[in-house]
Amino acid sequence: MTNKPVLLVIAHGSRDPRHAATVHALVRRVRATRPDVRVETGFLDFNVPSVQGVLESLAVQGVRDVVALPLLLTRAFHAKADIPAVLADAPPQLRIHQADVLGPSPLLMAALERRLYEAGLTPADKSSTGVVLASAGSTDPEAIAVIAEIAREWRHTGWCAVRPAFASAGSPAGFPRTEDAVRELRALGCSRVAVAPYVLAPGFLPDRIARGAAQADVLADVLGAAPEVARVVLERYEAARLPLPAAASA
Repeated sequence: MTNKPVLLVIAHGSRDPRHAATVHALVRRVRATRPDVRVETGFLDFNVPSVQGVLESLAVQGVRDVVALPLLLTRAFHAKADIPAVLADAPPQLRIHQADVLGPSPLLMAALERRLYEAGLTPADKSSTGVVLASAGSTDPEAIAVIAEIAREWRHTGWCAVRPAFASAGSPAGFPRTEDAVRELRALGCSRVAVAPYVLAPGFLPDRIARGAAQADVLADVLGAAPEVARVVLERYEAARLPLPAAASA
């Protein structure tokens, strides 16, 4: 019996069955990577088990320490409001540490490139290929800034150009849709254009990204259960479970 905290992976949930299937595939990879850690999955909406249900079950089983990890790429509304609200209603005997969201991380950028290479590109194509970094979208300024910064950093790794794009109709002005970013990269003179979805699992918005990529040369898959994503999950878990330094906890 391990004395390590239980890792509770919190996913948003979706009516699209591909979403839950992808989340479960990622969690299986995390478990395979760290068999010494108990990993559970809870959903905020649409799917079961619910986060609250998992927390109540853990309390009944005598678990005391839980690391709750938001399966999210940016710190937007779900990470700042929804998840803390659910965790606040957890059984009082549980000690819950909320981990950081997954992004940004160099490992996620590596996973994006993995998906592009799996879709047919090679490292030799980088200098002639423009990439659309297509995220689901947000109205949160912090999340918007993170996506823009990832695009800037990725551009410096050798791509012809990188442009961020948002799929959500509610995203603010200034960020193009996927199809607009594809056209912009064509106009810049990039020999080919690739779309890299910065999303974890299939669903409504990733399908919109795919439709927007119709005129691109390459469309990568979602990040999904890429090994780099599993490594980020475990990095966030380890950081959240470690005790605070004495100076920080004083």
